Amino acid sequence: MKTKTVTNFFKRVCLLALAFISLTAVAQDEEEKKWFDNFSISGSVDGYYRYNIGAPNRGIAPAGEEEDNGAYEFLAPATSFANKSGFALGMANVIIGYEGEKAGFVADLVVGPRGEDAVFLSTGSAQIVNQLYAYWNVSEKVKLTVGNFNTFLGYEVISPTGNFNYSTSYMFSYGPFSHTGLKADFTLNEKWSAMLAIMNPTDYTESNPFDTYIIGAQLGYAADNGSAYLNFRYGNEGEPGLVGPTFQVDLTTGWDVAEDFYLGVNATYLSTEDQGDADASGFYGVALYPQYKTSEKFTIGLRGEYFAEYNNALGAIGLDTEGDGSVIAATLTGSYDIGDLTLKPELRLDSASEDSFVDNDLEPTKSLSSFVLGAVYKF
Repeated sequence: MKTKTVTNFFKRVCLLALAFISLTAVAQDEEEKKWFDNFSISGSVDGYYRYNIGAPNRGIAPAGEEEDNGAYEFLAPATSFANKSGFALGMANVIIGYEGEKAGFVADLVVGPRGEDAVFLSTGSAQIVNQLYAYWNVSEKVKLTVGNFNTFLGYEVISPTGNFNYSTSYMFSYGPFSHTGLKADFTLNEKWSAMLAIMNPTDYTESNPFDTYIIGAQLGYAADNGSAYLNFRYGNEGEPGLVGPTFQVDLTTGWDVAEDFYLGVNATYLSTEDQGDADASGFYGVALYPQYKTSEKFTIGLRGEYFAEYNNALGAIGLDTEGDGSVIAATLTGSYDIGDLTLKPELRLDSASEDSFVDNDLEPTKSLSSFVLGAVYKF
């Protein structure tokens, strides 16, 4: 009997001690939570090696320039970023964020060639600013954002951590990169969302030199196995009277078709009105992004893109006498993870309707093959 009494007493003491320790730990956690706990820091560093197959890898002097004047151009698809031959730099990216109960901010800073290309209309110290915005959660269903933010259009993004392929598509390269303005995000229900925005002309992220604005809109649907977004922008992108309004509609969607198979799709159409009697000019395209995960560390994917421009819109590719041209670009990419480091070997073939490249003899040709090995470290 005495032994049983002592045992019960010991159990009660242990339970009381455990309860006291738990309450003390919870109290300490609450006391130790500081204002800076809501801060976050993330980012990436990337670089690459590029080699043209059957085409020059040395810098070529632009037409009309002497080769000894130091002005060289590298032969590459007319898309953004991975355009230098040999070993080349991408960018270093640091993102500082603060998430409060109702408000917060994001400061996204970049240095390096990829970062400079991404903010090409910026000048001075703002060359390092990729995004800089503050937001206010007005309610559970409404969020307001003001400042400079990356575009909501398109499948690909500026940061290499957000893309499967290391090189980028034509549609991404000639669509908008970033906007400065005010946008409102609306949660309609568990699956549907919407967005409205008023912004400076595209990529004028520091100021508005034209006193014109563009309107942006988005309708989104998200489920457990994928999402789809229909995007719009409309407005005058330059000096009134010199540049007509631009209209763009863009569809971005991606779905897990099977456990190890993913399919993304991007389609876009852009038209800019002429201020005279000429027809509107612009571009359109579609790209498929199938990806198959072979193991926990390796995924292989293909980007197949068709891109066309009309009425001398861009000059990104060779054009015929009517000012029209098109290109089919196939990019096969592998993605191998080594902890936080990802290696991305890829083969790319660009085949245009008109002469857009040169071969090793510097003769015009319609196609260009290239190999790129990208290395991306994220933290």
